[in-house]
Amino acid sequence: MATMFEQLMNLPLLRGVSQTRISAIVGNTKLHFLKYPAQETLVRAGDPCTHLTFVISGKVRMTAVNASGRFVVGQTLKAPAVLSPDFLFGRHTSYPGTVVAIDDVSVLKIAKQDYTHLLSSDPVFLFNYINMVAANAQKSVEGIMSLTTGEIDERIAFWISALTQPGSTDIVLTCRKRDLCSLFGVQRGVFEAGLQSMKERGLIDYTNHEFSVRDRQNLLSLLEQNHEDESDN
Repeated sequence: MATMFEQLMNLPLLRGVSQTRISAIVGNTKLHFLKYPAQETLVRAGDPCTHLTFVISGKVRMTAVNASGRFVVGQTLKAPAVLSPDFLFGRHTSYPGTVVAIDDVSVLKIAKQDYTHLLSSDPVFLFNYINMVAANAQKSVEGIMSLTTGEIDERIAFWISALTQPGSTDIVLTCRKRDLCSLFGVQRGVFEAGLQSMKERGLIDYTNHEFSVRDRQNLLSLLEQNHEDESDN
């Protein structure tokens, strides 16, 4: 069983920090360790994001719904994971989705003020956070720019990348097909042909009202493959 120090060193945004530094953090920083039983809500969509929240054991289900209620995105995150870290700073500092424990879950919380101190005191923390924010910003731009151009499978892959966190599983999007056709700017026949092709390749499953991602990493590898094909031409 991993020690507390090993668990902390393996957490997103804390990787690359030495055990000596982790020991100093434990001694000088207020770390809040909490436990949640299965089915208990950790955060609700719209709650203020006042702490950096890590899942250090167990699994949680994060569900986000758009303002009209027509798009619902669900994903499962398992330890080690961090909940919506890019909403800790900025103009909108509220959790984008509701998070519920799937099984018994252990959580570590670091208050925003304490985490800000860590960012200013250690370049590893700062680079980890900057790289995470930059990666999320870039994939969001790519996702938006790809909504109406390129192959439909690539557009869907970019969209899933922008809506979900790295390492997430059991991704399910609930919405009407006609709404997705409007979103991507394609006719229904073209959209359904793209979905069927992705299903045959083992990337997704779908029904009239939702589609699920079998493997997020395999879906995103589609983007890398398409880019390689373009560079070869």
